[in-house]
Amino acid sequence: MKVLVYSTKKFEIPYLKAANNGKHNLTFLEESLSSETAMKAIGFKAVSLFTSDNASNIVIEKLKDFGVKYITLRSVGHDNVNLFAAQKNNIQVAFVPAYSPHAVAEHAAAILLALNRKLIQANKRVKAFNFDLDDLIGTDLNNKTCGIIGTGKIGSVMAKIMHGFGCKLLGHDTHPNKHLSVQYQMKYVPLKTLCEHADIISIHVPLNTETHHLIDASLLNIMKPHCLLVNTARGAILNTKDVVEALIKKQIQGLAMDVYEFERGVFFKDCSKAIPNDDLLIKLNAMPNVIITGHQAFLTDEALKRIAETTIENLDSWDKGKKPKNELHFKLPQTQKV
Repeated sequence: MKVLVYSTKKFEIPYLKAANNGKHNLTFLEESLSSETAMKAIGFKAVSLFTSDNASNIVIEKLKDFGVKYITLRSVGHDNVNLFAAQKNNIQVAFVPAYSPHAVAEHAAAILLALNRKLIQANKRVKAFNFDLDDLIGTDLNNKTCGIIGTGKIGSVMAKIMHGFGCKLLGHDTHPNKHLSVQYQMKYVPLKTLCEHADIISIHVPLNTETHHLIDASLLNIMKPHCLLVNTARGAILNTKDVVEALIKKQIQGLAMDVYEFERGVFFKDCSKAIPNDDLLIKLNAMPNVIITGHQAFLTDEALKRIAETTIENLDSWDKGKKPKNELHFKLPQTQKV
């Protein structure tokens, strides 16, 4: 099968080639899928997309006109694909349902620790042979209350990690995990209660109509002033403008984020020679109590192998006339909040 791989990163090509083992004709393209680049898919039966690609209604219609039959995502998140349009245009879509929940949860813990213990500032000082310890005070995680929003695969691993630090756990999810309650004494509470009582809040829910701007001024206003907020899920789950205001007003103590609401066109690129015209990102990047990583939580050897293997498995199924077990279908939005 001829496959055009959009948004290809150099680091993932060896993994995709190894998983493919010559079965499909893969063409790698650094450019992201957009209305302008959709025409590059002419002559390809399938395309592979990443989180930075735009598979909106208009783009889906173009892909159909160009003969594309399949879309295989190299990610868990699929909010960038209009599934209704894909279904209407008879384009099948599949994703990677789980590559390594440990990779993302461990990264969430890493940036939390770096934020809490001011490791970035400390390392910058030491690089300049400044070993002064002023303004580097953190807090013990032991006995702190950690609120985990979304206790699926990644959130469950995060719960295990934070329990290991000796944290008391609060959880919020439409489908409580009984195992977490028994094994780690997680107490499930309404979202407002979690935000009121947590010293640390870590977000692990998908982005959809119900979770868009889930964390806004109304919830930031009731958080503890020493609360540390961690987001490794999707950027738009936070109302970034409200979070910046909360940081300025010291309504929360700090933010650690691997995703950003307006990351498309910025993340995964070297913007050092042309700083993005984005006031919110510039403000966040300038704050000493904010740690930003560029959507790299998934970036482990194990996760990249799994992403590549599942991507090829999806293509294999279609090539054999079968439906992949990871196929996605359009569903009407749920009315219940996460």
